[in-house]
Amino acid sequence: MGFKCGIIGLPNVGKSTLFNILTNSKIPAKNFPFCTITPNIGLAPVFDDRLNEIANIVNPNRIVTTFMEFVDIAGLVKGASQGCGLGNQFLNNIHRVDLLIHVVRCFNDNNIVHMHDTINPIHDVEIINMELILSDLQLCQVEILKLKKKNIIDHGRLKILEKCLFCLNNNNFLNKSLFSDEEISIVRDLNFITLKPMIYIANVSDNISQNVSLSKLLNFISLNNSICITVQIFKESKNTYLQLRNFDNNLHLHENKQSKINHIIQTGYKQLGLQTFFTVGKKEVRAWTINIGANSIQAARKIHTDFEKGFIRAKVISYMDFIQLKNNNKMRESGKIRLEGKNYIIKDGDIIQFLFKI
Repeated sequence: MGFKCGIIGLPNVGKSTLFNILTNSKIPAKNFPFCTITPNIGLAPVFDDRLNEIANIVNPNRIVTTFMEFVDIAGLVKGASQGCGLGNQFLNNIHRVDLLIHVVRCFNDNNIVHMHDTINPIHDVEIINMELILSDLQLCQVEILKLKKKNIIDHGRLKILEKCLFCLNNNNFLNKSLFSDEEISIVRDLNFITLKPMIYIANVSDNISQNVSLSKLLNFISLNNSICITVQIFKESKNTYLQLRNFDNNLHLHENKQSKINHIIQTGYKQLGLQTFFTVGKKEVRAWTINIGANSIQAARKIHTDFEKGFIRAKVISYMDFIQLKNNNKMRESGKIRLEGKNYIIKDGDIIQFLFKI
């Protein structure tokens, strides 16, 4: 698997409750700052209707979905990059994830403590984002000093780090649009936080009047070319609930009919540049996660190293062709089953049988 989504935000914004909902966990989610000390880790299945459609044809013994890993990280406070709150511990945990899910509080509730005693979503976002920038800035400065102390300086890496430094000094994220893939690969080992994709989760109430400055927050996020999903996270007794909401121009709530949880997971999937391929047999129908742009040999390795070492060919048929034709004989007669080599680029929904010899 290897894809981690870190849930971040100020204390008491609904991070742990969202984590519980996504991963079907029961970690504490209480009304005081730093309820979460060490990061909690859980798995959430990536539901895919295509699995069931394939299974209806094949009737396998079992269906195996793919999973995303979620990490519930302790709440961040202003000054974390200088050690305030849980400080560096929090930031170190963020460095280890691939995607950030930033939960923002957009409602008034006197029964739930707010770190700054006032609800101001844009201000809250700016606090978190600035701490992430400052953390990357410190890391960048340290790395530049290390390079300059060496007898032989890697001028290529130094040039990219100086470009990063300029960006961070101007209080900007290290947006991937500013860097080529080659440049990013040279500094990938540093795990800069502000190079990671981010999804904002606006946590609202069902009372429109209590959703403070939501429209301003949505506009602020859109201006930064980021994605925001509006949800209502709430607790009743021992149970937690999640309602996915959309807002029209007049800020009237209406229910989104898509799967609530899976909408968040699928958005994370897309932000990470992931796709799914399938293996199909009587024993099992299984979904596999792989990067967009991956080739046959990388997909083979995903299943087993023996598949990679002894790779001969990949028998491939698209999901749509498989569903339409249903019968193996028809698939062969129609020529829809293709034999592909090592360099074939996997497409989302490909159904693959690997031919290999050890």
